[in-house]
Amino acid sequence: MKQTTISAARSIKGTGLHTGADVNLTFRPAPTDHGIKFQRIDLDGQPVIDADVKRVVSTERSTTLGQNGATISTVEHVLSALAGLQVDNVLIEIDGPEMPIMDGSARPFAAALNDAGIEEQDEEREYFVVETPISYRDEESGSEMIALPYDGYEVLCMIDFDSPVLGQQYATLNELGEYETEIAPCRTFVFLHELEQLFEHNLIKGGDLNNAIVIADYGVPQDRLDRLAKKLNRESVEVNEAGILNTLDLQFHNEPARHKLLDVIGDLQLLGAPIKGRILAKKPGHRVNAEFTKLLKKAYTDQRRLKGKPKYDPNAKPVFDIKDITSMMPHRYPFSLIDKIIELEGNRIVGIKNVTFNENFFMGHFPGNPVMPGVLLIECMAQTGGLLVLSPQENPSDWDTFFLKIENAKFKSFVVPGDTVIFKMELIAPVRRGICQMQGTAYVGNKIVAEADLVAQIVNRTL
Repeated sequence: MKQTTISAARSIKGTGLHTGADVNLTFRPAPTDHGIKFQRIDLDGQPVIDADVKRVVSTERSTTLGQNGATISTVEHVLSALAGLQVDNVLIEIDGPEMPIMDGSARPFAAALNDAGIEEQDEEREYFVVETPISYRDEESGSEMIALPYDGYEVLCMIDFDSPVLGQQYATLNELGEYETEIAPCRTFVFLHELEQLFEHNLIKGGDLNNAIVIADYGVPQDRLDRLAKKLNRESVEVNEAGILNTLDLQFHNEPARHKLLDVIGDLQLLGAPIKGRILAKKPGHRVNAEFTKLLKKAYTDQRRLKGKPKYDPNAKPVFDIKDITSMMPHRYPFSLIDKIIELEGNRIVGIKNVTFNENFFMGHFPGNPVMPGVLLIECMAQTGGLLVLSPQENPSDWDTFFLKIENAKFKSFVVPGDTVIFKMELIAPVRRGICQMQGTAYVGNKIVAEADLVAQIVNRTL
């Protein structure tokens, strides 16, 4: 799949739910790998805020991002629309501190994006692929989020507010193709007693009864409803048979659960990459969504870091076995360190070392706590890389490989007996006059244990 952006700019005008401020929002096309960014054009310097979970500064009743001295609130519905329509790159300009609430759903944002047109770009889209279960649980609230491996994108959301009116509800998105009709139109909801408290604290200044479903889960005297109506500049309001204020009709019997699913999709967009996996959300909320997304972000970062990790099948026939290696390279015990080569193609080679306690260096290196010396990991890289540049020679055994330079060496984890180390070496420049520049990475399991840039020279000893 290719990355996408919008074909043209589109603007929306509305009111912030909590601030009551009138704001103008403009979606603008963005280049590949730009991601989603917000820009506060009303502030000095027009600071930009990345749509990244690392930028979350508040999850009180909405998701707020902060960066470069600026904040932007209630971003979840806009982000949900972008995720649902699979828009990867866009700049969102706004002249206020909060996204407009519109009708309380993601539908107006999705409509604006569709009106702008969604176009494919040249670069491939990079996904976060859920490879193993990832879970988060909040013991205090009982909220739980789980990501499971799945070849697609599916979200299941379950809510339970201990309300006789709302009851337990669940909603499911089986594929993103359903988002625009099944999820985007679903509006936010609030309980009547919460609404009264918000008014008392001078919040939801931009709220009215057209952009939220108000649920009354207990008997409400008419005089309280009359006071509420007055605050909202209405003649009167009533509670209908379904237990909600008669100002809105439900579009779906489980619209509250669907809206919570909408929020989950929006908050997960702060991962910074579309997801291939199945998401299960029990009693989600913005704080829980953010904490869960942080776990996914760590897994995604590790996955990207290990993207180039070679696959090792110990049952597959090697490219070079130990006999081939010793015929090409003059090293012998105790300095013949590579056991086999499993991949050799173009500018890349992959070698294997099985570390055992019988290695001679364990006799004196940290006795009682055997750790393979870092310098020998570098030597393993050199020997693997040496086989890469020696293999094309007519008589490889006539050549020696000598270090010229070691740079950017990093040792990130211990290598101990029992480990199988995978050494990947890649040429980063053409070989000229026998000089080879290589980038090396050593893996044990799903960990990078060492990295280094090496420069070596091959010399024909018979000349």
